[in-house]
Formats: sequence, structure tokens, C-alpha cells
Amino acid sequence: MRKFLLLLTSLLVWCGSSFAVDLNKATQAELEALKGIGEVKAKAIIAYRNKNGPFKSADDLDKVKGVGKGVITKLGADVTIDGRPLGIPIADDKPAD
Repeated sequence: MRKFLLLLTSLLVWCGSSFAVDLNKATQAELEALKGIGEVKAKAIIAYRNKNGPFKSADDLDKVKGVGKGVITKLGADVTIDGRPLGIPIADDKPAD
């Protein structure tokens, strides 16, 4: 029974760590579950997103009050922007001049 519980716990931890939170869709509770993000930062992320539109890159996240490079580094692979890792910017819809 112990081995089964250990296996089950390991599986749950592995599965839980393989899902990234999308900054443009995340709820406050989903954001609060991330390393380095509590209630205040989660609310600030949502407020910034509501005011300025969807995040396009980690540079946008860096503009959120209370979220700096250190927090962004901690988030690592736990966060995506529209399915892309933080380091990959999303192309604008505007055509190039």
C-alpha cells in the first residue's frame, strides 16, 4: 500500500508540474498557485491585463507593479503567453512597413 501511495503521489506531482499557466487566460487562483505570486501580484497581473490588453512577452509582465525579473525567472516554464514560453514574443497583427 505504501508503494502505491508513493507512486500515486509522485504521479500527481509530475502531472501537476507539467501544466503551464497561460497569463492571458489565468484566473486569480491559478496565478496565486505559481511560485512567487501571491494575492497582491495575481490581482496586479489581472488588472494590468484588463487595462493594457493581453500580454505579448515577458517584457509586458515586467511592467506589472511588483513583478520583476526575479519573479519572471522563478516562474520559468510554469507560465506561458498564449501557449508560448515567456521568452518568445508574440508577433503583432500589424503588417511590416
